[in-house]
Amino acid sequence: MFENPEIAHDELPHADSVNWQDMDARFLRRLQTQSAFALFFLIIGIGGMHIVFSFAFSEGELDVSIAWLWLLIPVLAVPLFMWPLISVPRRGYAIRDKDIIYKSGVFWHTVTAVPFNRIQHVEKSTTPLDRRYKVATLLLFTAGGTGGDLKIHGLSAASAERLRVFILQRVGASVEHR
Repeated sequence: MFENPEIAHDELPHADSVNWQDMDARFLRRLQTQSAFALFFLIIGIGGMHIVFSFAFSEGELDVSIAWLWLLIPVLAVPLFMWPLISVPRRGYAIRDKDIIYKSGVFWHTVTAVPFNRIQHVEKSTTPLDRRYKVATLLLFTAGGTGGDLKIHGLSAASAERLRVFILQRVGASVEHR
């Protein structure tokens, strides 16, 4: 006979008791370097527009001033460099007996748990900037579509590889060395 007993609310595990692992400290510098690149290309773009407009309208036919675009630089620079300082400390992951959990978010907090028995594939992904700072992203692909996939950004490259091998062994897949 099928039984489905009720669990008392007081007996549920508390998320506060999870021992969260922080992201690698180099991840913060990596994000700030990315912000510096974005700001650099913004400066190049505004400078290019300024030069093109000054030549195009140099004969005085139309007075077009785009000097106000230079104000975008300090307005965007502050959030670009401050956001990693705010968001990275609010990220974390934990490996438990039957799942891996990841938390993130500043305004909207998200905690995602992926059971090992749902994981079908695990990848370690790096960009050139990630490799420079020796960080990586761990991608977990689950059964049942893309809604259950998990990306853990900001792991050290060594930790990401150890986690990838551990999870693949845990789910019973063969581990190929990269």
